[in-house]
Order: sequence, then structure tokens, then C-alpha cells
Amino acid sequence: MRTAYHIHLAHFFLLLYVLLLSLRKQQERNKKSQNKHGVFPPTLGEVLKIGNGKDYKHLGKGSIPVYGTGGIMKYVNDFLYNGESVGIGRKGTIDKPFFLKGKFWTVDTLFYTHSFKKVVPSFIYYVFLQINWKNYNEASGVPSLSKATIEKIDIQIPCLKEQTKIANFLSTIDKKIELIALQIENTQQFKKGLLQQMFV
Repeated sequence: MRTAYHIHLAHFFLLLYVLLLSLRKQQERNKKSQNKHGVFPPTLGEVLKIGNGKDYKHLGKGSIPVYGTGGIMKYVNDFLYNGESVGIGRKGTIDKPFFLKGKFWTVDTLFYTHSFKKVVPSFIYYVFLQINWKNYNEASGVPSLSKATIEKIDIQIPCLKEQTKIANFLSTIDKKIELIALQIENTQQFKKGLLQQMFV
């Protein structure tokens, strides 16, 4: 029996398929143009800048989040950057990028992106999710990345309109996944409560 959930899921995958076809066509057009004019796909360093995190211990308490590679560490009264960005680990956890928005501070083990050129920050976030960051690890011990290494990574990007469309669609899927995960967790808790009552 097909439930509303299955119908929504089928609709999502249909839209995703259409978007992927659109992206593939855009990439083919880009390649033809690149081959004709001798232009190669851009590197990350050509479309954005990588910012360094800084020490936060001199800051007072506040409402602005301080991010490390594991997420929010505390809240302070000053910010390092204000806007949309993507955080990526410099040392330690280097393969868990996350999207940043608004005012924030990052510690020295976390890079952040800024000064975007013809790219949408939210689209870059999904690009970062597809990169196998461990292949760019520069240390034999604790995993590490450098700005120079990140900036040299080649990427394929569609036009701004397509970037926005893809990022918005994938964001909608992420929200749907979060909702489903919450529903599953609530159902599991409900089941656990029933079992406890049955065997008391």
C-alpha cells in the first residue's frame, strides 16, 4: 500500500532526477565551451577564499556561536564573520563540512569560506559534501588540510540559477530527512514506553 510518505519520496526522487539531468546538460555545455576556448574547470581558490579561525579565549560571553570541527563549542560577544559560509576542518575532523549562517566565530582548527565569486554558498556546501577530503590529508598522524590544498581542488559549477535551484532542492530533502528521523525517534520512544508498561 502506498502511503503519503512513499508518494512524497517518489516525488522527491523524480525532481532530483530532473535536476541531475539539468546539471549534466549544463556541465556538457561548460565542457564544450571550455574545449573551444581552452578554459578549464575552476578551482575552489578561483571562486572563494578560505578564512582562518582564531583563538576566542579573550572574548566575553554572548550570543554568537563559536564553532570547532565538532560543532558549536560556546557563545561569545564578537564575531569573526557575518554571512553564509561553509566550515571545513583544518585539523582533526577534516571530512565533516557544515553550513554556517549569520554571525559566528571559528577556532583555529576550522576554516571558513568567504568572498564568493559567481557561486552560491549553499551550493558550495553540497559541493564540499561530495569531496573525499581524506584524499587531501597532509599528515600521517592527526588528519590535516591546508588552504593551498583546498584552493587547488577542481570543481564543476553550473550557472547561478541552477546552483540556487539545486541547493534549495537538496536543502528541502535534508529538512524532510530530519523530520522523518524525528518521527522515527518519537515512534521508538513510544514503543519503548509501551513495552515498559506491558512488563511492569
